[in-house]
Amino acid sequence: MTEAGRHELLIASAAAFAQVALTNVRREFPHHELLLELDPEPPGRPRERHPAFYGSYDWHSCVEMHWVLVRLLRATPAHVPEAEIRAVLDAHLTPKALATEARWFADPNRRTAERPYGWGWALTLAAELGAWRDPDASRWAETLAPLTDVLVARYLEWLPLLTYPVRSGAHSNTAFGLSLALPYARLAAERGDAGLLGAIEEGADRWYAADAGYPAAWEPSGADFLSPALTEAELMARLLDAGSFPAWLERFLPGLAAGEPAALFTPAIVSDSTDGQLAHLHGLNLSRAWGFRRLAEALPETDPRVPVLEAAAREHARAGLGHATGSHYAVEHWLVAYAVLVLGGAPV
Repeated sequence: MTEAGRHELLIASAAAFAQVALTNVRREFPHHELLLELDPEPPGRPRERHPAFYGSYDWHSCVEMHWVLVRLLRATPAHVPEAEIRAVLDAHLTPKALATEARWFADPNRRTAERPYGWGWALTLAAELGAWRDPDASRWAETLAPLTDVLVARYLEWLPLLTYPVRSGAHSNTAFGLSLALPYARLAAERGDAGLLGAIEEGADRWYAADAGYPAAWEPSGADFLSPALTEAELMARLLDAGSFPAWLERFLPGLAAGEPAALFTPAIVSDSTDGQLAHLHGLNLSRAWGFRRLAEALPETDPRVPVLEAAAREHARAGLGHATGSHYAVEHWLVAYAVLVLGGAPV
């Protein structure tokens, strides 16, 4: 699928995607949250704990859905309900609400909460707002800053302590968390603060630069929504220069030109979309589509791996896009974010 074709499909889907996100961010229940209980007094209902990001079943999904709204508003303004989206963002991204969110994550007892997946999506949202020349976006980015500052501090505290990366196919995956944070880190570096960017670059070099022969034939696991192989390769495609990345990728996944390993190139089968864990595999198909495309874009046009990767991206996109809307809430509370990644490009 060409860039023009993806944008055409994004335009055709934008209204439906926006409606899903608008519904999700205002839907407080059902709600899921992992809490460390230190006090016999209950912490309150979701809207009280998280006045900005209380919807969409869980915190990180709600942040994702806010990113979807901003991304669609920025990329396809004529094809979404612009006034309604701006009103919802105004209602949620208030100074009082974001101060409450920041206090929640600043609590030392919650230093692992949403690490790194939710942290990364929050910084992706901040980067999207920061890169958009729009008066409302500038105001929302400023309002988000207290939370952003806390999460950057959390990253800077955590990354030097992380002896080994997490190579899972779900929320704890280190490479995906860094990839989500990278656009914000680069924007911050352009403005004179390169701390997070340096920490990401140092960590990725320490964990991934020498990787070779990754066992991607073992993927996927039963509840993956990320490919550990492709998320790592996608991150390194962003960090390595154009002269170094092709050789690194050949060492890391040597069979790509031949479409191997077959397990990596075969779309996942979802047996029950009402099961929140099994339904993760819909996301795997879309995140793989995004990853395959990102790798193809990072290689020279004449590289024999490019057509193979592009074909895999199309096949996985076909397998996943139809489930982003009209699905069970186990899927619909989050999958649109990955559909927008596939059709709307990388964050920022």
